[in-house]
Amino acid sequence: MTSSLILTATPADALIDVPRHLVVRGAAPGAHVTLTARTARAGGVVWHAEATFVADADGVVDASRDAPVSGSYHGVSAMGLIWSQVPEDGKSRDVFPQPVMAPLVTTVVAQAGHSAQQEGENVATSSFVSFTQRLAADGVTRREVREDGLVGTLYLPPGDGPYPAVMILNGSGGGINEPRAALYASHGYAAFALGYFKGPGLPDFISNTPLEYFAKGMDWLRRTVKPAHDFVALSGQSRGGELVLLLGAVYPSAVSAVIGYVPSALIHSAQNACDPAIGREGPTWLLDGKPLPHIWENNRTASWAPFDEGPPPHRHAKAMLTALDDPEAVERARIPVEKIRGPVMLLSAQDDGSWPSSRYSRMVTERLAAHAHPYPVEHLDFDHAGHAIVFPYVPTTQLVYAHPVSGKISTGGGEPYANALADERSWTAVQTFLAQAVAQRAQSQGQS
Repeated sequence: MTSSLILTATPADALIDVPRHLVVRGAAPGAHVTLTARTARAGGVVWHAEATFVADADGVVDASRDAPVSGSYHGVSAMGLIWSQVPEDGKSRDVFPQPVMAPLVTTVVAQAGHSAQQEGENVATSSFVSFTQRLAADGVTRREVREDGLVGTLYLPPGDGPYPAVMILNGSGGGINEPRAALYASHGYAAFALGYFKGPGLPDFISNTPLEYFAKGMDWLRRTVKPAHDFVALSGQSRGGELVLLLGAVYPSAVSAVIGYVPSALIHSAQNACDPAIGREGPTWLLDGKPLPHIWENNRTASWAPFDEGPPPHRHAKAMLTALDDPEAVERARIPVEKIRGPVMLLSAQDDGSWPSSRYSRMVTERLAAHAHPYPVEHLDFDHAGHAIVFPYVPTTQLVYAHPVSGKISTGGGEPYANALADERSWTAVQTFLAQAVAQRAQSQGQS
């Protein structure tokens, strides 16, 4: 008697945010079945994860139904073999393809052990399958932008449009956030990833960044894509989360909605992304050529010691918390979010190692409530999650890193499972939030 082990992954080719259904059939009832996933990511580095399951009475293992008995992750998770991956070189952190339009291909191998019921059987004990994750859907186009003094990349959905628009801003690592822009475009948005430091022809540091640069970016986006309903949302993470709230307050007529990933309620100094010649307590944002007051400025309680001292990895949030003990400094540095004229979404993490994004987000929602903000406000706060909230389904295991500007060995906090859950739930919520914001904008303009 012969049996055959069959592994399937559906869908075989889809966007990165689509979960895959991994199923093994043909194993012996009660047999241990090990699934090993390998993905070549940026720079050709292979990331891998493994999980062992027990086949059910029908000889089936279903990763969306079954929890592994051992391996890289615990509990039921359809995409556990992706988010629990670690790099084979032990140090890589970039999980996205280069170039961004390229596919990510994962190969999964199933290997089954024997059981008592298999005596006398000729059993095929291994099988493999591949599936493809993409950041850009078919027809999405990519255009490098090097005009009007702007440095970024524009992603457009297929078709003639018009589309609502989103401008995406990175945090203290700098660069151009193309992965998020590609995925926004794949969901129907004209997505402009705008770099403002650590990009081609841009400053190396975040210090003394003029807000007028971003106003120019929004103007360019409007002229170029003529967004549906004149809708331009801002999406930013970390320092970018601080920045999008600030831009919404400074340029309320230009900003249709704000999405702040692990944001701040306060203006901060340049910190780890500073120009060393200016220092980490120097200003970050300029308006009309003048630095905006920040939390570290004339702060009576702020101290870097909790971040600087002790063995790595360091938690930047510990220093940030000392600054919050000076209420006058806090008030001077508050972003006047009540000036924002549109819906606001905040996504925070309760174990954020970089700064207290949960507390900051509550400060934002409380201030908006106190001023009777007439637009929707949403705040999702993720338990046990850390600073790196992106989107599903990517590895979440590399929590310790050298900051790309300062080189300081730090941790963003969180646990891989909680970070993966935050990635998944936040992205679903963001899509709903944006769709509702666009619909409300259209309605307010008398369009349906």
